[in-house]
This record gives sequence, structure tokens and C-alpha cells, in this order.
Amino acid sequence: MKAVRFHQFGEVDTLVYEEAPTPKAGPGEAVVQVKACALNHLDLWVRQGIPAYRTQLPHIPGSDVAGIVAEVGPAVEGISVGQRVIIAPGLSCFRCPDCLSGRDNLCDRYRIFGAGTDGGYAEFAKAPSMNLLPLPEGISFEEAAAFPLTFLTAWHMLITRAALRPGQDLLVLAGGSGVGSAAIQIGKLVGARVMATASTPKKLEQARQLGADLLINYAERDFAREVAKMTQGRGVDVVFEHVGPATFGQSVVSLAKNGTIVTCGATTGPTAELDLRYLFSKDLSILGARMGTRAELLEITKLVGQHKLKPIIDSVYPLSKAREAQEKMLSRDLFGKVLLTP
Repeated sequence: MKAVRFHQFGEVDTLVYEEAPTPKAGPGEAVVQVKACALNHLDLWVRQGIPAYRTQLPHIPGSDVAGIVAEVGPAVEGISVGQRVIIAPGLSCFRCPDCLSGRDNLCDRYRIFGAGTDGGYAEFAKAPSMNLLPLPEGISFEEAAAFPLTFLTAWHMLITRAALRPGQDLLVLAGGSGVGSAAIQIGKLVGARVMATASTPKKLEQARQLGADLLINYAERDFAREVAKMTQGRGVDVVFEHVGPATFGQSVVSLAKNGTIVTCGATTGPTAELDLRYLFSKDLSILGARMGTRAELLEITKLVGQHKLKPIIDSVYPLSKAREAQEKMLSRDLFGKVLLTP
């Protein structure tokens, strides 16, 4: 089969479009013919060789996959050849206490498809059969690949961890990102008032079209000061934070009393300064979020199928243009997801 792999860690030029062995389904596994695969920042970190993912070389990246079941292995039930599916990106043991209590994202053996295993930058991808979820009718393969990881992360952050409620004020940082565009929609679905930041007028207009009530150009204005103006000095109830040290201090300042920051990542670095006086004087909470659970993904898939949540696609590249696709994501000149199609 054709696939995009890297044989050494490094920059975009390490990605090679080449022939690779077609995976075979073992017991409890299935092989999916990939119809679309979405890019994530995780792909960049894995390519660069971050030790946390223990990536074996050569490696095929890609965590968000939609396609058609091409082969099922022994002891597989409920999945049939020809079925349209998505691959749930969280890999868990489903035997430990965390998994059995519904917190499979906290499994000690938790991995992300395409990071700890070969992924979807290929014509075919192998996954545990329990990770294959039926694709709702009326949803294209491109739309299906554009939502699992980002919408699952945003849902877990806002609904499960921050317990966002109707009428609350939500600040979404980098509303033009895949996870940011998901957060805007989830905030509006809940009934919150959503403020979104972006770096260009075009991205701000796109955020408005998704439902953002108030917009802030963070390239031109201090977003914490703008939040103070928009809330008459009160601040917001929840900050959706995934940028890291470049924004974390302003995020803390943007919070109302008893407010919550929920964070899933740190694209600008791992270390942020925190003025503890804000934390205790305003009774603030800082919450982490580790992607999400299988049950949450099932709920999101249903909402996407009902068109209550809409995956946002910026651009689609052929698999052979994976370097250009990653460069597009690195440029930050995008709104929503970048996809590859074999």
C-alpha cells in the first residue's frame, strides 16, 4: 500500500510517501480502508520525536481516521466488511479499574492511535475492533475524520471537566483551531455566551458564523483587557485554554470570581508562570483534561449525525502531499481541520 512514513525524527522533510506493508488483522482487530485522515498538532510532536509517545521507526502518523472496513480478524463481533466507520483515537485496555469505571482516558495503558501505533496517513490502517464506531448516515468521510480527536477533547474539557452551564460566559482561545472551532459550537449548544479570540478578521468572521457572540483579535488587542470591557469588569466563568505560556497569564486574569481554566495542551511550551494571588483571592480552579472517554465520543458522534455539531474543514490534500498539509497547519493560516485523502 501507499503510506506516508518517517524513518527518523525531525522536520517536515522527514515525511516520505512510499510503499509500506499492508496491515493484516489479527485476533480482535480490523483493517480499515482509509478514506480520510485529519491532521492534528500531535502529528507534529510525534514526528519531532517527543519521548512520551515511544514511537517506533519507521512510523505512520495520523490519529483521526474514517473509512470502510476491509478485513476483520478472528474473534471480532459486531463489525463487518464494507461497513463505514471511524476509528476512536483513544486506545485503552478496558480491563483496569479506570476503564471499568468509565474513565478509560485515564487507563495506565492509554495510548493515542497514530502516536503509539501506526496511524492513518496510509491507504489502510489497523485498529482494535472495539475502536471502530459506525459512521452515521449523511456524514461524509471527510466530515467524519474532522471531528473525533478535537471534538472529544473539547467536549471532555467543557462538559465533563468544567461543567459549563447555560448562561455562563465562556472564553475560547484560538477559535480558528480545530479544537477551538469545536469548543465554540459546544459552548453554544450548552447555551453559554461565547467569546472567541483569533488573529485575523477572516478567522473572527468564521468564528462568528459558528456562533461566537463576541470576538477579540488577539494580534491587535490584549484579550484580558477586552474580556474585562465586555463583561463590565466581571470576567468569564470558563476559559478554554490550550495555548500554554503565551496566553496562560492573561487567561487567569480573564476569569471571574469562582472561575475555571480548563486546559488540554501547551502548543507554545510546557511551562507557564502563575500568580498564586489570583488563584486564592478569586477562588479559582485550574483543571486538566486528557482527551476524553469512549462514552463521550459516542455522544458526540450522535450529535454530529443529528447535525447539532458540525466538523469544520479548512482544506483537503491528497496523501502524497502530506508535507504540504503539515506545512499548512504550521503556517496557522487555517480555520478548522486539514485533511489527507488517499
